[in-house]
Amino acid sequence: MEWFEALILGIVQGLTEFLPVSSSGHLTIGRELLGIEASGDLVFEITVHAATVLSTIVVFHKQIWKLLCGFFKFKNNDETDYLLKIAVSMIPIFIVGMFFKDQVEALFSSLMVVGVALLVTAALLFFSDFASKKAQQENSARNGISYWQAFVVGLGQAIAVIPGLSRSGTTISTGLLCGVRREVIAQFSFLMVLIPILGEAFLDLVGGEMASSTVGALPLAVGFVAAFLSGLFACKVMLALVRKARLSWFALYCAIVGIIVIITQI
Repeated sequence: MEWFEALILGIVQGLTEFLPVSSSGHLTIGRELLGIEASGDLVFEITVHAATVLSTIVVFHKQIWKLLCGFFKFKNNDETDYLLKIAVSMIPIFIVGMFFKDQVEALFSSLMVVGVALLVTAALLFFSDFASKKAQQENSARNGISYWQAFVVGLGQAIAVIPGLSRSGTTISTGLLCGVRREVIAQFSFLMVLIPILGEAFLDLVGGEMASSTVGALPLAVGFVAAFLSGLFACKVMLALVRKARLSWFALYCAIVGIIVIITQI
């Protein structure tokens, strides 16, 4: 992978991470359009995902700082309760990462998988719009989301490791279908991914996978910077869009792209 290809893919990652259109799916499509052969590892994807997670931390630094301050008071307060719910949501993705990593990596070489998964994303986004009125109603759960809802949203995140199945789209749609208000699930969706992605990047670093990757250090660095800067822009500008816009518009986009991808693979 050349540095300018990493630049393009990094920008694609940063701009699509915060919209329910599947950043991993767009990265796979981008690789195909640029003629980049699949490397057989997920180091580049993990690197650019870590960059957009870092941009999320920058944008949500006040909320994160408040949560951490409340947690380290070691009291049963709202902040501790919220972080425990995030921990519950991470259980499914932890299981997938521990036992199914090789199977997930294999999926990134198939554009047909991306096309079908984009259609699934479109269906989820479309049907979740029917639940939007219910999601806007006040629920009795503390912080707007209960433990069982957090776990179900976590299941959605675990399934969304499939390229083409949008993580944000799946978690937001799952939350809406469970009765969580749109603004509550939007923030929870972006915060719940921080530890899994950064943890995966750390494990790859200490485990030597970064050094053994077929992607060079320069493309990784360029991709990281590009994803971080474009992610900052996307998170600030598009977060409001994700919270307020009708998800059916994103569903239409995913359906069109998914159909095009499938046709090209037939």
